[in-house]
Amino acid sequence: MSHIYIYSPSSAVRDKAAFRRGVRRLQQLGHEVEIDPSALDHHMRFAGDDATRLAAIGRAAASGADIALISRGGYGLTRLLPDLPYKAIARSIERGTQWVGLSDFTALQLATLAKTGAITWAGPALGEDFGVAGTPDDIMEACFDDLVQGHGEGAGWRLPVSDGKAFGPDYRLKIDKAPLWGGNLSLLGSLVGTPWLPNIRKGVLFLEDVGEHPYRLERELTQLLHAGILDQQRAIFLGAFNKFTPVAGYDRGFGLASMVEWLRSKTRTPIFTGLPFGHVPTKVLLPVGAEVEVLVEGRDALIVWD
Repeated sequence: MSHIYIYSPSSAVRDKAAFRRGVRRLQQLGHEVEIDPSALDHHMRFAGDDATRLAAIGRAAASGADIALISRGGYGLTRLLPDLPYKAIARSIERGTQWVGLSDFTALQLATLAKTGAITWAGPALGEDFGVAGTPDDIMEACFDDLVQGHGEGAGWRLPVSDGKAFGPDYRLKIDKAPLWGGNLSLLGSLVGTPWLPNIRKGVLFLEDVGEHPYRLERELTQLLHAGILDQQRAIFLGAFNKFTPVAGYDRGFGLASMVEWLRSKTRTPIFTGLPFGHVPTKVLLPVGAEVEVLVEGRDALIVWD
């Protein structure tokens, strides 16, 4: 049984039923769940004012929990970056607390990596993943259990057919050692030019986003391209980019596929799609800042860490 600390560093929890379902699900899995006193606070669109959310992060760091899990993403962490308790977060990680989340949590992850080098985990949120109506995704739960048990060693998946056509059936890429980093594209892009974006060269970059039309995604990726970030990586893995509305009669063929094709023509770094991560039920957990090995053979992709 693991001790899981639930806190809200970003937007206010809107779906309290999902919050309660998530807590019950974790308890049914045998975990001890501790809920931060301000987890359900509401100030404007945030889970409490800035001071309240900073205090919640501090309590998570001091909790001694095995897992510090966000209730949800949304928006708010970029407001806190100058004042985050980086040393306390890093010390908690040294003592064994694993910090887990996605979406807006990317800001905390990348800033913590830039300031301390500490490893956090891109993974589920309480409400979105454990609190779904019905049964949570079994792959997500299995990956989370691997983290809890200390058994997680990597993630493998089958690349889409489009990648097979783009690279060919005999394509092979092997990376022996490189830092894994990334997360939500909009959040990562917002950190460019700030002290909170890690300066990672020869890394493995993964990206996802939600609710953004492909032209907005292309604009964000073009920012990373022109900043030299994409060319500095050894590989780029794109996860889910979903829940957007195409503009019928106007896009005329412009979409995710054409965006990826265009981007591949502009950078020497290989770009792969289909990573099972993002605002989707089936998601793996990825150690942000860890050294990984990568193997791509044909349409088979594998990322392995210690």
